[in-house]
Amino acid sequence: MRDLPVGNGRFLINFDEFYQIRDVYFPHVGQENHSEGFPFRFGVWVDREFSWIHDHGWTRSMRYIGDTNVTDVTLENNALSATLRCNDTVAPDDDILLRRITITNNAGHEREFRIFLHHDFRIYENKVGDTAFYDPQTRSLIHYEKHRYFLIDTKPHFDQFATGRKAFCDTQGTWRDAEDGELHGGAITEGSVDSTIGISSKINAGESFEFYYWIAAGTSHSDVAAIQSKVHSRSPKAFIDDALELIPARIIDQHPEAELLLSDDLRSLYRRSLQIIATQTDRNGAIIAATDHDVTERATDHYSYLWPRDGAFIANALDVAGVFEPSRNFFSLCRKIVHPRGYFLQKYNPDGTVGSGWHAYWDKYRQRELYPIQEDETALVIWALGEHCRHASVKMTPELYHDLVVRSADFMCDFRSDDTHLPEASWNLWEDRLGIHTFTCSAVVGALRAAADIAASVDDQKRRQRYLTAADEIVVAMREHLYDHERGRFLRCLLANGDDTFTPDPTADASLFGIFYFGCFDIDDALVTSTMGSVEHLLWSRTDIGGVARFEGDGYMRESDGIIGNSWIICTLWLAEYYIAKARTPDDLDRAVKLLEWTVGQALPSGVLPEQIDPISGKHLSVSPLTWSHSAYVACIHSLLDRHAELNAK
Repeated sequence: MRDLPVGNGRFLINFDEFYQIRDVYFPHVGQENHSEGFPFRFGVWVDREFSWIHDHGWTRSMRYIGDTNVTDVTLENNALSATLRCNDTVAPDDDILLRRITITNNAGHEREFRIFLHHDFRIYENKVGDTAFYDPQTRSLIHYEKHRYFLIDTKPHFDQFATGRKAFCDTQGTWRDAEDGELHGGAITEGSVDSTIGISSKINAGESFEFYYWIAAGTSHSDVAAIQSKVHSRSPKAFIDDALELIPARIIDQHPEAELLLSDDLRSLYRRSLQIIATQTDRNGAIIAATDHDVTERATDHYSYLWPRDGAFIANALDVAGVFEPSRNFFSLCRKIVHPRGYFLQKYNPDGTVGSGWHAYWDKYRQRELYPIQEDETALVIWALGEHCRHASVKMTPELYHDLVVRSADFMCDFRSDDTHLPEASWNLWEDRLGIHTFTCSAVVGALRAAADIAASVDDQKRRQRYLTAADEIVVAMREHLYDHERGRFLRCLLANGDDTFTPDPTADASLFGIFYFGCFDIDDALVTSTMGSVEHLLWSRTDIGGVARFEGDGYMRESDGIIGNSWIICTLWLAEYYIAKARTPDDLDRAVKLLEWTVGQALPSGVLPEQIDPISGKHLSVSPLTWSHSAYVACIHSLLDRHAELNAK
């Protein structure tokens, strides 16, 4: 589990639940994890006793200071009679993590404290060929390999340091050397290396000692040396003070309905969600699903990718919140990475290269080419771009129109069955089955109508009409082929059988909310009412925790028996979106507000939301934070406020 992400779009640091640094990403958010998820340890020696902060005996409060990107962490150990107060941030314009540490002596007499900070860098995501050394030029400890440098220092300057081998033969690392209060390692070590620094102070009874610690990242020695010089000329305190003053204005603060409708807790999570989304967004436009490396232990891969599906939903949430620059960067990147045929592949690395995938390009049984896609990803990007144009009031550029909109919309028009007019089979948004999916069809309709509006804005009437006609044909075909009259609700999909035939799949799936969300069917249409009623009835977890599962029988990351599936933040908020759209009086919005309050209740004290919740124990499962969870919350808050304003205006 991860908590307290701090970053600036290039340099991202994640902490774990024990307040250990666990992920160090540079120079892209989510790409090149220079710790590979291994912990950077943090320990205290006093009265000849030693304790790492992840040990039993420590109590932890892990939050942020207000709405800032500065952490507020309190660590207390009664056995050591010590309290630590820590603040961390990554400077917005410099690739440097800064930490202020204040240690208080709670005993009744003076004592000497020694604080130890350990670094387990695995540069370029491996432990081979690194070097750690004390650099007299910068008076700092530096880890480097090729084009990646990490400089470590403190103010006052640390009085002990050690470099050494780790994870090699019987060597565990220099952190073991710290446990007697003295460091004995060398001034330079190469290979599989780590380092530890120590800083000591005598503290009177009831008094405190404050010092600063930082890690600067760069692509050369001169890069980190320049940052080091800047820190010393300005002081590390100045960087933290700057971050404390950097609280971006959010349009929710000016929304006339906000104070009336939203509690302090709802507004607080909204603001925190926008800050967390920012930490998971790379400056080149990639919006990363999650940067929690722990999932690799179970999945043999990670979530540190740009899924166009997630990115589109997140960009849309930022747009409704009035934060337009990340969305502009996202759509600019999408223009560059869209396939020449007009679709997006499953996922991409943060630098825009194609990520790993499991959708086949070749049908080895029928000996023919397959499209390795989830068509909803292509559709969602165009739908979100249409919404971006509406919210940001931007003029469509010729490059974006022809390279992204036309290419993708033409593909969606053509990638349809001549017989049914429905989209051809592709993978679903959950990426686990091939077929003709109701959610995908809904997203394609929303995308084609968005493309039609964009075409109209550039006076391309021929394409506008083509896209509208295709969208209308899909809606008619959905009613004919995807609605299950026997059950009185939409099918999840027509499941591909591996030949040219399909089997109706009636499984209740939370993604069926797309039938109204993308404007395919009116919210009061009986087809929508019956479908969403079934979703709530069949997927709501009837436990003390509650929440909505993805679909019936979902086994992904499930730890408890006797449940439908884990409760997902996004799926629960989709149900809230239904209540909002369905509301006819302000009082009708209460059900949606309760689901937003449920979401607040699932967050960590810091405000971090996971992907999933165990509906029995309430445990966070899979990754945290999940960027999509936070964006769904932001979008739902705006849906609620806008709908409340509409109803009051009637």
